[in-house]
Amino acid sequence: MKLVRKDLEKDNAGQVTLIPEEPEDMWHTYNLLQVGDSLRASTIRKVQTESATGSVGSNRIRTTLTLCVEAVDFDSQACQLRVKGTNIQENEYVKMGAYHTIELEPNRQFTLAKKQWDSVVLERIEQACDPAWSADVAAVVMQEGLAHVCLVTASMTLTRAKVEVNIPRKRKGNCSQHDRALERFYEQVVQAIQRHINFEVVKCVLVASPGFVREQFCDYMFQQAVKTDNKLLLENRSKFLQVHSSSGHKYALKEALCDPAVTSRLSDTKAAGEVKALDDFYKMLQHEPDRAFYGLKHVEKANEAMAIDTLLISDELFRHQDVATRARYVKLVDSVRENMGTVRIFSSLHVSGEQLGQLTGVAAILRFPVAELSDQEDESSSEED
Repeated sequence: MKLVRKDLEKDNAGQVTLIPEEPEDMWHTYNLLQVGDSLRASTIRKVQTESATGSVGSNRIRTTLTLCVEAVDFDSQACQLRVKGTNIQENEYVKMGAYHTIELEPNRQFTLAKKQWDSVVLERIEQACDPAWSADVAAVVMQEGLAHVCLVTASMTLTRAKVEVNIPRKRKGNCSQHDRALERFYEQVVQAIQRHINFEVVKCVLVASPGFVREQFCDYMFQQAVKTDNKLLLENRSKFLQVHSSSGHKYALKEALCDPAVTSRLSDTKAAGEVKALDDFYKMLQHEPDRAFYGLKHVEKANEAMAIDTLLISDELFRHQDVATRARYVKLVDSVRENMGTVRIFSSLHVSGEQLGQLTGVAAILRFPVAELSDQEDESSSEED
């Protein structure tokens, strides 16, 4: 997704102009659109024309319309998006208040205006427009003295850092200069990895090189991590995967990505985090039910006690037609983040999202048991009876 323009007021009213570039961007757009929004886009309209002789004909004309959104239909198989609404801006071909359906197309820009842009919607735009958020895979392609740190998305490879260090040759009886330069090179690559790779997003880091460079580098990196107690690298050690490449140049990454060991590892990186979170929730529900809550009322009560460690919520809930209900979910997400909790927004198109939908679409893993919440619910229901 490409962000062309963003004009937001202090009260969070305003408009953004976007260009969807991939099929997945249509899914993001579907989640951005809500009933009552204003959508301006290019569309085709069948227009009746009358000639001087009085004969009536019809032509299909491309024009730009601004609609007040009334219904949004998303075809997940074809990744097509149709938006129905009434025309709210004067147009030579379409009367004010006339109904029209715009079919949003890839690589054609649209402008979306809202009375209130909430934090969840703004975050979705940020993630859709930032390639780093869709880059599940990172790669370090290296040879002695040269390394490229890259992020790999579905459609492109972004070079985030290039490290070049002159490594002197080994001399007979004196390797100290060579070893010092190599250590300096490895250290710079480690710093580039920490600076440019977001381990919360990236599920796998490929380390590719000819010869034994990758093994030597990984040994150095994790030895240093142990010495300096670098938790970031130690906790994500399992994400590093060593593969062969012919050189340390960026083009050699293609060979590494074609490696069968890599393709099997990357087959489901995007959904892996969500699947694990849901699995953790079910385990908690089985073994410590006082630390696993689902249903909006229960989860909100747990949040009031500042007990939520991980919030699992379906993106379907943010498409709720009722503004107050939608605002309630947004408030819950903001509050959990303020209390230093983790929020995982599940896609309802993924299997894990469908499973979460069967659990009301909202669930939470708690930091500590909160048994009295269920007791309170029982007491209040018995009082009502």
